[in-house]
Amino acid sequence: MYCDQLNYLVCQGDPMGPKNLNTKIIMDSCTELDLSALDSSIAYERIPFKIIIDDQEIIDRNLNQAELIDKMQLSRNKIGTACPSPQDFFDAFDPNTMNYIVTISKHLSGCYNAASIAQQMAADAGFGDRVYVFDSLSAVTGEDLTVLKIIELVQRNLSAVDLIPIVRDYIAHMSIFFVLNSLDNLVRNGRIRHSVALVGKVLKIIPIMMGVSGEIELKEKCRGHKKTMIRLAQIITEEVVNAPMRILAISHVNAPEKALKLKEEIIKAGAKFKEIIILEAGGLSTVYADNGGIVISF
Repeated sequence: MYCDQLNYLVCQGDPMGPKNLNTKIIMDSCTELDLSALDSSIAYERIPFKIIIDDQEIIDRNLNQAELIDKMQLSRNKIGTACPSPQDFFDAFDPNTMNYIVTISKHLSGCYNAASIAQQMAADAGFGDRVYVFDSLSAVTGEDLTVLKIIELVQRNLSAVDLIPIVRDYIAHMSIFFVLNSLDNLVRNGRIRHSVALVGKVLKIIPIMMGVSGEIELKEKCRGHKKTMIRLAQIITEEVVNAPMRILAISHVNAPEKALKLKEEIIKAGAKFKEIIILEAGGLSTVYADNGGIVISF
């Protein structure tokens, strides 16, 4: 798929050549960046998921996190989500602009597939060379960092043909970790194995989860939140490559103190990142990370 898309751009001629088209970045709602605070010379659009709680369909756009958590805790039923449709993505495209789409991992949602269908719709409409879909192979902060990377490269005036391989390489070498108070929603929605969650409940441990090729796996098991934060900071310090050139992003679900504590532990452990940013989880992230959850990418 990647080679076909990139070859298509090359064959059509670089769409960001001498005329240097404007850029639009489209993302799903598993991102938390404040779009109003980003480079205003670039257009942005966030395409919302739908969250289903007790037969109530909630659009994941500017949700009140506290109210969402309350609804989740009161529900005894499976909390469902529905990704945007191909038409939702297609309607966001600007035919006169280079459109980059960033989605949650295709192993976690049908969102990437929907965006890819929308890209084919754009091709049928005559502007497929101005649309490219990135599978972030992650979620939450991983998507946020992918968006920031695209912005950085656009600011350097890179063409689409040059930008795409760099972003894909960035995605391939990104790390993502999760520390969640509850794994129940991930289990109920088939995102992780029931046995992983059962270990945490029975042994009263806190699992450190990690993303591997777009899927969620167990990294380590710890006892107590304080020890977990310290160990996670150690893991990050051990695994990061070229920290001064990388941004680390922490997203939290109603846990700002925990996010700040983790930031302190990372600095204390000796990891000198270019920047550490803290974000508040959006609706979809809140559903899966649950109250008190932390997601980290770098």
